[in-house]
Amino acid sequence: MTEIPVEPPYSGVRRGPLVDGERISLTNTKGRRYSIKLKAGGQFHSTKGIINHDDLIGGQEGMVATSTLGAQHVVTRPVMEEFTVSMPRGATVIYPKDASYILMFTDIFPGARVLEAGAGSGGLSVSLLRAIGPMGMLYSYERREDFAETAAKNVHQFFGEEHPGWCLRVGDLVETYGGEKVDRVVLDMLAPWECIDVVHEALEPGGILCVYVATTTQMSLTMDTIRTHGGWVEPRCVEVNVREWHAEGLAVRPGHAGRGHTGFIIHARRLADGVQAPLKRRRPAPGAYGEDYDGPRPRGVEAGNE
Repeated sequence: MTEIPVEPPYSGVRRGPLVDGERISLTNTKGRRYSIKLKAGGQFHSTKGIINHDDLIGGQEGMVATSTLGAQHVVTRPVMEEFTVSMPRGATVIYPKDASYILMFTDIFPGARVLEAGAGSGGLSVSLLRAIGPMGMLYSYERREDFAETAAKNVHQFFGEEHPGWCLRVGDLVETYGGEKVDRVVLDMLAPWECIDVVHEALEPGGILCVYVATTTQMSLTMDTIRTHGGWVEPRCVEVNVREWHAEGLAVRPGHAGRGHTGFIIHARRLADGVQAPLKRRRPAPGAYGEDYDGPRPRGVEAGNE
C-alpha cells in the first residue's frame, strides 16, 4: 500500500494527491457528508449511484466526483473536527465545541507536559497531541483496556504514525500514577473528585486543572471537593452552546439543528505548596449542609454552622 504522506510532522495534515489508504470526505449538494477510506478497486455506494475509488486516487483535494447517476460530491480531506466525530469509538468523545474551549482556556501550548485521565476513544488525545507538538508530552490514563486500544488506533490513524510525545497507560489514575510532573491536567471521567489529591501532586504550582463532566451532580461535587482541598484557586464552570445560522438571500434565521448541552467544563489553578486558598465570602442556603450530609463542604462552612 502507498505510504500516506503527512506534513508537517505530527500534525495529521496531508498534502498532495489523494492516495490509497487515506480517509477522505465526500459532501453532496445537500451538505450531507460521508467519510470513506480509499482503497484501490473499492467503490462508494449511495442511493445516488456509485463512485469508484480509483477515480479519486491520484486526484486533487477539492475536486468534484460525479456518481454513476449524476450526483456530485466535493472531495476533501477531513479536518480534525470531522475526524473526531466520525472516528470509531468505544467511549463517547468530547465533541469539538468543548474540545476547542478546553484547549484555549486550559492554555495547552507547544512543548507542554499534559496529563489526561479518561482517554476514552482518543478524541481529545488527538487535539492535545497536535497542540503540544513533538516536543511536548501527553500522559494518557484509561481504565479500560478495550477503550485504550481504540484510542491508540484512532491516534495512529490521524497522525499516520506513532506520536513521540504520547504515553498511554492502562489503569486507574489514583492507583497507577507514574509520578510525572506536568503543566496541565484534563480529567474526563465519572468520579473526578476522587483524583483531586493526585492531580494536585502531579501539577506544578500555577498549573491548570480542567475537568469535563456531564451532569450537575458531578459538577457540584467536583467543585466542592476542589474548594475543600484548599490548594486551588476558586474553580469556575461553564457550558458551551453553539447555534448555526442559515443565511440565503432574504432567508436569514437560526439553523434547525443547534448544539446544546453536552457537558460542563471546570477550571482551577494549583496554588504553591503550603499555601491555602483565601476563604471566599459565601452564604449557603439554609439547610444546605445538614447534620446528615457527609459530602465535601467549601472551606469555612462546617456542619451545624451554616
